[in-house]
Amino acid sequence: MKNTNIKRFKDKINKETIIELIKVNNGYITSKQITDLGIHRMYLKILTDKKVIEKVAPGIYIDSSKIEDNYYILNIELPKIIYSHMTALYFHGLSIKAPDNKYDITVPDNYFNYKIKDHNMFYVNSDIYNLGLTEVKTPMGNIVKAYDMERCICDIIRSINRMDLEHVKYSIKKYLQRKDKNITKLTEYAEKMGIKDKVINFISMIYE
Repeated sequence: MKNTNIKRFKDKINKETIIELIKVNNGYITSKQITDLGIHRMYLKILTDKKVIEKVAPGIYIDSSKIEDNYYILNIELPKIIYSHMTALYFHGLSIKAPDNKYDITVPDNYFNYKIKDHNMFYVNSDIYNLGLTEVKTPMGNIVKAYDMERCICDIIRSINRMDLEHVKYSIKKYLQRKDKNITKLTEYAEKMGIKDKVINFISMIYE
């Protein structure tokens, strides 16, 4: 009887710990977080069976009362990806429209995962992979990795042949209107990316 009570108490503590973590993490929990705390993953299945949480991707669970944040889920599932170009500009309030289900994503040039094949992929070498890396909030308030405004402006000019020209012009005009723009940083990024003249010429054209 004593052992049964101890087991019930342990079960209760483990479930409550998971539920509390979900609250802290804005409705999300991963199997890795549970394992790191020394809690058996069976408790995730127990809570899933009880409809307290639901599985949204391998090793990723969400509070059943929450709406899925696809940006956040993808970033947890594939930590190497960085939201870039027009998708990142959307996070910064500089895109003409919200992304559809196909996101602009940058990854290292030696990276591949079949789960990203349906997105707009941009491969870069290690010299510029982390250039301008920052964290931003998705519309649902979750933190994801993305490039800052200056890196995004360089990226859309660098990849102009893959972009909608009117969308590019809109984003650059909006950027130039921002009080928090940093032209010095923009120029430094462009130089590191080997596109300084191209960026300066394009910006000058928009200014006119």
